[in-house]
Amino acid sequence: MGEIVNLRKVRKRKDREEAAERAGQNRVLHGMPKAERTVLAARKDKADRTLDQHRLETGEGE
Repeated sequence: MGEIVNLRKVRKRKDREEAAERAGQNRVLHGMPKAERTVLAARKDKADRTLDQHRLETGEGE
């Protein structure tokens, strides 16, 4: 005779394992420590300011 298996528990275990795998993939794709986000934002702000400083104003189209 075969082993008795609770299908609800098997289904829930499978769902948890799939969710954990998706979470791991999302951490790799989207995860970034706060320090890196701060540095990236600071670099972007500096680049934007530098670009604005080099903009030529012609007085046309504004």
